[in-house]
Parts: sequence; C-alpha cells; structure tokens
Amino acid sequence: MKSLRTIIVDDEELARSIIREYLEDHPEVVIEAECSNGFEAVKAITELKPDIVFLDVQMPKLNGFEVLELIETDLTVIFVTAYEQYAVKAFEVHAIDYLLKPFSRERFDEALERAKEKLEKDLFTPQQEIIQSVRTKDEPLERVLVRDGSKVFVIPTGKIDYIEAQDDYVAIKSDGKSHLKKQRLADLESLLDPKRFVRIHRSYILNVDRLARLELYAKDSRMAILKDGTQLQVSRTGYEKLKELL
Repeated sequence: MKSLRTIIVDDEELARSIIREYLEDHPEVVIEAECSNGFEAVKAITELKPDIVFLDVQMPKLNGFEVLELIETDLTVIFVTAYEQYAVKAFEVHAIDYLLKPFSRERFDEALERAKEKLEKDLFTPQQEIIQSVRTKDEPLERVLVRDGSKVFVIPTGKIDYIEAQDDYVAIKSDGKSHLKKQRLADLESLLDPKRFVRIHRSYILNVDRLARLELYAKDSRMAILKDGTQLQVSRTGYEKLKELL
C-alpha cells in the first residue's frame, strides 16, 4: 500500500497524542511532523508538502483557516475542532471532513478514509473557497497575513499606509516596508473597512488616515499626498469616493 505523509497541527498535546494513537492502526500513514501552533504549521506544510493535514481550527496567534490562507497549494485537510460552528462551515464547502472533539476511533477512521478517497481521485477543495465560507462578512479584516518563504508577517490593518496592485499580487505598504501577497486587489478591498480604506485608483487602496492633502494634478486628475510625502494618483471615481468619506 502506498504510504501517505501527514502533519498533525493542534495546540493541545492531548489532542495530538490521540491522533497519533489512532494512526497506529494505519501503518501506511507516516507522521512527518507535529505542530503546536499556526506559525509552525505554515513552515512545516510549506517545506514538507504532506498528503494529509490534521488541522485544528482554534489556535492562538494563527487559527487553522489563517494557516490555509498562507499555504499557496491546495491540501487534503481534515479539520479538528471543539467548536461545532467552525466544523459545520468547513463541511458545508465540501472540505474533506472534520473531527469534532472529542471524537471516537470509528469517526477518525471514517474521516481518514474519505481523505484517502479524495487523494486517489485528485479532488481538492480550493483553500480560498474554505476561507471565504468561514469569514464573517459583517466584520472587516483586522489584520493581513503575508508569507515570505517560511516566514509569516502579521500586519494590523491600522498600520497599513496603502496597497498597490501588482499583477496577481498586492504590495502592502506599512511602516516604510513593502510586503508582497498573492491576492487580487479587489478581493482584498472587499474585506477591508470601507470607512477607513478607499479604492482611489484601479491600482491603489488608500488608508484615509494617512492622507495629508489632495492636489490638482491635471484636468480632472488629482494626486493624494500622504503624510510621509508619498504621492498616489487619484482617479475621477476615486475622488468621488474620497469626497463622500472625508
């Protein structure tokens, strides 16, 4: 039987030990790593590229869905959670399966078999679908996560100066640094607080708290001057949006 490589991610040692115990009945599944937090998980998954990940949803610092957001390849995931609302949301978007703590050996075996079937058929649920399904629509994003290799940067939205579109990526400008994230500008715009962030141009989203003044650049064209002296072009539509907010 073909061996399968797995990573166990849970901040509770007891939960990890139960999964280890249940996997003893499945010698074809090899445990490549165990992670006690989301940062360790991002590093391990990126470097080891496992076949299956047992992923706890509720963890400090980075939760399970934030871990998924930072992984650029689709994974076969079995969610592990003590909070049913998260498990149900993950299940609704056809994630492979979920284990609601405390779970039995039989329930574990069932979830693992479903994961194996999906692997054999190369069926994956895209990460972004899972993430979008569990994100609270009424609450704006409070932080943006960016991965650079195995490093993870957590940027509070209040510290963002502006965001610039760069093909399939966005460059997030904060504290004099630029962080590149693979995401469409429009997708990120939909998650930000519209009372604070304005799409002033097809290429720019501005944190209005950073705006010092607007200057007329040419006929029907304006320039946003930020408090640090940065100049950003403002489109006609962007100017109308700014007027409504300021």
